[in-house]
Amino acid sequence: MTEASTRTNLFNLDRPGLEAFFADTLGEKRFRAQQVMKWIYHRHVTDFAEMTDLGKVLRAKLEQHAEVVPPTVLFEKPSADGTHKWLLGMDGGNAIECVFIPDKGRGTLCVSSQVGCGLACTFCSTGTQGFNRNLSTAEIIGQVWVAAKHLGNVPHHQRKLTNVVMMGMGEPLLNFDNVVRAMGLMRDDNGFGLANKRVTLSTAGLVPMIDKLSEASDVSLAVSLHAPDDALRTTLVPLNKKYPIAELMDACVRYAERKPRTSITFEYTMMKGINDDPSHARALALLMRRMDARLQRENAAKVNLIPFNRFPGTGYERSDEDVIRRFQTILLDAKVLTMVRRTRGDDIDAACGQLKGQVLDRTRRQAEFNRRLQAQATPDAAA
Repeated sequence: MTEASTRTNLFNLDRPGLEAFFADTLGEKRFRAQQVMKWIYHRHVTDFAEMTDLGKVLRAKLEQHAEVVPPTVLFEKPSADGTHKWLLGMDGGNAIECVFIPDKGRGTLCVSSQVGCGLACTFCSTGTQGFNRNLSTAEIIGQVWVAAKHLGNVPHHQRKLTNVVMMGMGEPLLNFDNVVRAMGLMRDDNGFGLANKRVTLSTAGLVPMIDKLSEASDVSLAVSLHAPDDALRTTLVPLNKKYPIAELMDACVRYAERKPRTSITFEYTMMKGINDDPSHARALALLMRRMDARLQRENAAKVNLIPFNRFPGTGYERSDEDVIRRFQTILLDAKVLTMVRRTRGDDIDAACGQLKGQVLDRTRRQAEFNRRLQAQATPDAAA
């Protein structure tokens, strides 16, 4: 066992964890945790020798018992529209992606929570590769650290990174403890200092975990809905068979009741001839208006329409622009706050649904996906 494997990576510890580490492991005062956090997250310093407001004895203890190891950047690639993607190396030859998306007055980082994903949503590129493992807190917050360092982010000043969304590879509620700990670091003043509403967790709809999240963290919630009825949603999001729309909406109401100033965003990927008919828009509007009525406030539910992004082997296509706008108009006319997400970074496979990363797939899903792709390319062989 190497020395590095015996040391604690401080990226794995939120402020309470780091305070306990200083008190219990190092025999130091708890306030030292705040000093070290500022070095790591505000100044992007990982070498204890450079933490000059710490005494030599304390720095020696840290060298012996701790380390600050961010993910390894395998490569990074900017898009023509300003989007920036990093491929970050994990253990065992795995890799994940995180993506920074600049926009007017804001910069959003899309962060992964798992290597791969086991939910198998049929329209998502990541779903084709199966699930490998959960990311550690260090691997999650490390994505934010890598991006913030690259962007020259300065907490509490004019910053480029203003929002973080747990919307990359994986289902964050299936990696609950590590994700909540990492989101705490994102919001801690000694971490990245983001406002609660600027950290968003996106889920496919694990009802019990939505309730648990409302008790454990005060962040914004986004729900991958993609269909207004159970039959269609189960086809697109198989998890719906376990947690159908009525149960999901009940959980969303409970979440919003506990966060009275919070709106819940419902993500709806627009796929040609699948879920983009005016009847779908009217049914979706009814769902949203019912939620507003139950909470007795306007815009408790809002909709984010996402143009589908193709990937190799998919049978889905993006809805036409005029169809998307007609869909939005129906929702707006029903007094449902509705936005259309601009497609960003698709020239570097960074758009929503294209986060694919390199993983060692422990399921047969990737092999089956490759077989179908080969069959499409060579019809004779498929026959």
